[in-house]
Amino acid sequence: MSTMTFPDLGRFEINGDLLALKRAGDGFFNVGERGVRAIAATRDRKVEFIGFEGRTLALVHSAMGYPAYYPVYPVRVEQPLKAVLMDLDGTTVHSEKFWIWIIEKTTASLLDDPKFKLEPEDEPHVSGHSVSEHLQYCIRKYCPDKTVEEARTWYFKHTNHEMSEIMAGRGKPGAFTPSPGLKDFLLGLKDRGLKIGLVTSGLYEKAWPEIVDAFRAIGMGDPKDFYDAIVTAGFAIRAGEPGTLGELSPKPHPWLYAETARVGLGIPFEERHSVVGIEDSGAGIVSIRLAGFVPIGVGGGNITDSGTRPLCGHYEESLADVLRRL
Repeated sequence: MSTMTFPDLGRFEINGDLLALKRAGDGFFNVGERGVRAIAATRDRKVEFIGFEGRTLALVHSAMGYPAYYPVYPVRVEQPLKAVLMDLDGTTVHSEKFWIWIIEKTTASLLDDPKFKLEPEDEPHVSGHSVSEHLQYCIRKYCPDKTVEEARTWYFKHTNHEMSEIMAGRGKPGAFTPSPGLKDFLLGLKDRGLKIGLVTSGLYEKAWPEIVDAFRAIGMGDPKDFYDAIVTAGFAIRAGEPGTLGELSPKPHPWLYAETARVGLGIPFEERHSVVGIEDSGAGIVSIRLAGFVPIGVGGGNITDSGTRPLCGHYEESLADVLRRL
């Protein structure tokens, strides 16, 4: 199998790790033109890398029509570490099935069909990205006469009801389960004097009940008293209410991880090599990498299926394994 090298990113097996392309998905770059030496996409085709002689650009696609290019920076780990950034869904808390269920309920409401079920092949498209991107996928496949705005209305109706039930102790059984070994992992990081940032593409109204519920389950008290920084995708935009940026800039864009480190923890870009990020999803691995940090993958998500495992500095099966690696 042939390989392809991208400056500051690495060497990859083509059509194994990455998929070789002749032309970028937006048509802006072609191999052999304007200094382009190679183009390749992750296996899930969410991100493309455009390689030049001494640099690499990453093209992050958008189901909402706003793709973006980012420079790829060299990364390494320098000791002593200063901070660990970690994902919420799938890494800290197991909750993907719950949120896929909410997407399913939303689509059922759009179709006015309470018996509607998502198909197994839908799963990669309804997890790991923004709410609007998940909903856009379902609209295109199942109800093209509907709009994202209509879908978001139903989505937040279902979400608000279920979150209220969970916070009251009456929610869907098993909705949020702390990752195995979470308490020992978090306390182990604190014992080493590391700052900890929690990073999620989830909106605040989704993410906060998750982490509160998880901390309640493991007897860790108030998450705000434990984490050094918590960054979510903000607050949803609704008619008559102010919203915040988040739906067009989630993972695999770098901004959530970059903001957690630079603004939340006060670590400048020049000191990024003393920071690592932990993720279970391909989108999260790319987000960490484009923010300039070394990603550490953890098992249980879609890192291997998405083709992003080679982007990881390390890959471990559990949080206990990650702690030993650190």
